[in-house]
Amino acid sequence: MGSMLVDINAVQKVYRRYAPAYDFYFGVMFQPGREEIIARMDCRPGERILEVGVGTGLSLSLYPPHVEITGIDLSREMLARARARRRRHQLNQVVALRLMNAEQMQFADNSFDKVVAMYVVSVTPHPSRMTAEMRRVCKPGGQLFIVNHFQNPNSLVRGVERLVSPLSRLMGFRPDYSLDHFINETGLDVAERVPVNAWGYWTLLRCRNNKFATVDALPRQALA
Repeated sequence: MGSMLVDINAVQKVYRRYAPAYDFYFGVMFQPGREEIIARMDCRPGERILEVGVGTGLSLSLYPPHVEITGIDLSREMLARARARRRRHQLNQVVALRLMNAEQMQFADNSFDKVVAMYVVSVTPHPSRMTAEMRRVCKPGGQLFIVNHFQNPNSLVRGVERLVSPLSRLMGFRPDYSLDHFINETGLDVAERVPVNAWGYWTLLRCRNNKFATVDALPRQALA
């Protein structure tokens, strides 16, 4: 587990700063992971899909036109760019982009066929709460998809990640968050684990939504 947690205020502050240049710095570098995860989602006509932490909407044009996409994010600035992208590219499959805390979602139980979180797990203050909410809003028998950086198994790289972990609040994410800890804490039923992006430094997880969440959801209210 990371030695220092991030918090909501830190995340909002960091992504307010990141928003204007986010696409430039993180677009091309993370795009293979976005493409891979959506390919593995095997989207079917009429499916309702939730993307948690949609950011500037870099993934939105990758979804097929025959599904309904809802995206949520904690950052107003990032969402503003996602909405502009939806208008610019006429992405009619994107039915809603909402300002919302992923740990306190304002959706009814079993609202979505699939729920995806791209590069969000090590950003949210309480990953287990976010995962519990993802399970709650996903239909029984649905699927959860996650792509994220986790602590590297290489001892040298892991050492560097630990050294920079005290900067978590400034960076807005935990660089040394353990995959094993995440799976054990959340009880996710992982069906597939795939390395993605440059050097396989990030990990894609496909999970079956066939277990109840073990963490009580917080009161569900969107951040105004």
